Amino acid sequence: MDDIHFEHTISVGQVVNIRAKVNRAFNTSMEVGIHVSCEDLYSDRHWRVCHAYATFVTQRTNTGQKVTLKPVVPQSQNEHVEYSVAAERRRVRMVHSDIIKELLSSGSVEQADSSAVCSGVAAEKTRVESVELVLPPHANHQVNTFGGQIMAWMVNVATIAASRFCQAHPTLRTIDMFTFRGPSQVGDRLLLRAIVNNAFKNSLEVGVRAEAYREEGPNRHINSAFMTFEVLDNSGKPCTLPRIRPEPLEGERRFQEAIARKKIRLDRKYIISRKQSEVPLSVPWDPRNQKSWTLCSPGQRGKGQSGLFSEQNSKASIWLDGMEVCW
Repeated sequence: MDDIHFEHTISVGQVVNIRAKVNRAFNTSMEVGIHVSCEDLYSDRHWRVCHAYATFVTQRTNTGQKVTLKPVVPQSQNEHVEYSVAAERRRVRMVHSDIIKELLSSGSVEQADSSAVCSGVAAEKTRVESVELVLPPHANHQVNTFGGQIMAWMVNVATIAASRFCQAHPTLRTIDMFTFRGPSQVGDRLLLRAIVNNAFKNSLEVGVRAEAYREEGPNRHINSAFMTFEVLDNSGKPCTLPRIRPEPLEGERRFQEAIARKKIRLDRKYIISRKQSEVPLSVPWDPRNQKSWTLCSPGQRGKGQSGLFSEQNSKASIWLDGMEVCW
């Protein structure tokens, strides 16, 4: 799941409408756009709650062969825009962790005021752990735990961690890159851990990690997410929050990475909000424009190559966000 931004909340007695549509199909994966809106039957009000983008990957056949998807053909102008922006979202997902490392190593992340941090709330006080048993109602027909059920459990522990920090009732605003690393099945125990990574002026970030285990065998890391909360006053405006005092070493790493993730969220929000007429994010798919692309790590860069663009041994390459794209 890409970032999920919650614009409004839903109350008991209100009707929820969910629409989903495949925006673009790649080789063995597809992006599905999900839009959630709400309706009040008594006042006839309608409003958008959130939108999300989920990536689904095809399963191999019984013989182990990959299933190749057919391309989606956009029809309307809006479908063309979503089709093109889907490629940009996919690119961001692929280089997300590398961008964070680059921001931290290049010194692009501003250092926090040490005096303010020392007087802040200790991050250790916000730590939360919970264990959930996966039962048949929590699983689908493949006996795998519903992704939404895991997300609900993770939101619960994150909300408790945020409440311990701000001593108020926080409101969930965003979920950053909810990643499914592996499945869990009926009978698994899910160990959920949450802690406040950093607090900004009007928002705070909570990191959540989910591990699955049985009576025998090691814990399996199955999910991770970073959730942003706000505390609203009586008029619905975000309140000013105290600072956080991170734990040494590991806590300081999470503290700095939270700043980098916030920068990425703001940059990505700006990029994907641009209209295609303003910024050409990608070229619409055309069979005549097909090329074979390979992502290369910086360590694979050949000798004698310099600058952003190079050509060697009949191969061209260009550097984007610290990654070398060759064709």
